Amino acid sequence: MSTRVAVIGTTGWGTTLGIMLAAGKADVTLLARTEEEAGKLNIDRENIAHLPSVPFPESLKVSSSPAEVLKEAELAILAVPAQSMRDNLQIIGQYFEESTLMLTISKGIEIETTKRMSEVIIEDLGNSFSNQIAVLSGPNFAKEVVQNLPTATVIASANAEVASRIQYIISSPNFRAYVNEDVIGVELGGALKNVMALAVGMSDGLGFGDNTRAALITRGLAEISRLGVAAGANPLTFAGLAGMGDLVATCTSQLSRNRFVGQELAKGRALEEILSSMSGIAEGVDTTVAALRLAKKLKVEMPIAEQVYRVLFDGLAVKEAVPALMERELTRELNFD
Repeated sequence: MSTRVAVIGTTGWGTTLGIMLAAGKADVTLLARTEEEAGKLNIDRENIAHLPSVPFPESLKVSSSPAEVLKEAELAILAVPAQSMRDNLQIIGQYFEESTLMLTISKGIEIETTKRMSEVIIEDLGNSFSNQIAVLSGPNFAKEVVQNLPTATVIASANAEVASRIQYIISSPNFRAYVNEDVIGVELGGALKNVMALAVGMSDGLGFGDNTRAALITRGLAEISRLGVAAGANPLTFAGLAGMGDLVATCTSQLSRNRFVGQELAKGRALEEILSSMSGIAEGVDTTVAALRLAKKLKVEMPIAEQVYRVLFDGLAVKEAVPALMERELTRELNFD
């Protein structure tokens, strides 16, 4: 008997996992925002807006009815943007069944509350669901996954049995899932790497070299780790797929939306113009705000993130952010205290 999977949202990444699981013989239904969107996706048999030229498997279904999509679902994949997660849960929360496992694949931090997505889900749906939640993160570009290129990811849950069950549902010959119990580290690694990708994109857009890129990635990882550990994460998580793995991929790939935004900012384009021209969401923009709010709460320094914020929202020219970083007070690389 095939596993019944509901994918909440028709984002590129959500659609990708839906296609992959349906091709692997799971019973998959995508939840669209409107009846009109569902009808178009069912007619087109591809997601032209977010994943063009990738046909749906014959078995993949699309519906705008939360009751229909979530009925008897063994796994619900939450694939909506981080800043709209709470609004979506308030609309569909009543339709989740008590036995349904939940997997959030959204990489972000809620701005208003600085909560991670798993925290938002528990807060909105109640503690009764807390043992059924897992998060997925890693170097996972949708375009490469749908091309069946070998990919690895991490599934983290406070409940080891839940992580293991989802691991076996999600894994395929070319998509290998590892499990981890560090939900905090996996979520923060996945969210914060987008901020650092903005910085690397700015560096690349200015024409700086490999030395600069390597330094930003390494010092970016230090910032991510500092904030993660202060929030309760295991430092080893940031050496894994959801930490260094995702950070390297997002900071170096031509497929990275956040790196693209940084590059375009370095060319002098306005942020609003860049974002309005994109088909997907660059989560790093909002995450920069949320990350610095969280860092302030936890009394953690994030100098790279601070300069990214100044470029994004304070009108600082990209080239002026460089001396602000390079001329900081000299210090030790590693702190073993």
